[in-house]
Amino acid sequence: MRQAGVYSGILSGGGISGRTGPHLLPLARIKKIMKKSSVDVKMISGEAPLVFSKACELFIEELTKRSWNMTIQGKRRTLHKEDVASALATTDVFDFLINLVYPNASDHPNLNEEYTEKKQ
Repeated sequence: MRQAGVYSGILSGGGISGRTGPHLLPLARIKKIMKKSSVDVKMISGEAPLVFSKACELFIEELTKRSWNMTIQGKRRTLHKEDVASALATTDVFDFLINLVYPNASDHPNLNEEYTEKKQ
């Protein structure tokens, strides 16, 4: 008999509620993005977009928590784009997104100082 895999909780719902199943993000859109990522990607199993969906949910949750901390530090109750940018700038894990919120990262003096301090 086949054993349940690592992702069986994700794939079977694992306590995650949603209108159309265990996923909160549109699987068709995820699959389309996956196919656009490379010309070499031809076939995608039905389970892969589910795993990506859960990974995206966790990413959004983590970034939102860090952004919310910036909002609280600013003594506000509404999360702004600047809070997300600050969360990205102060967390090494999100360095790959810096150019998204600061297109000219080299023009941003505070970011350069923070980035230099992180790398040392």
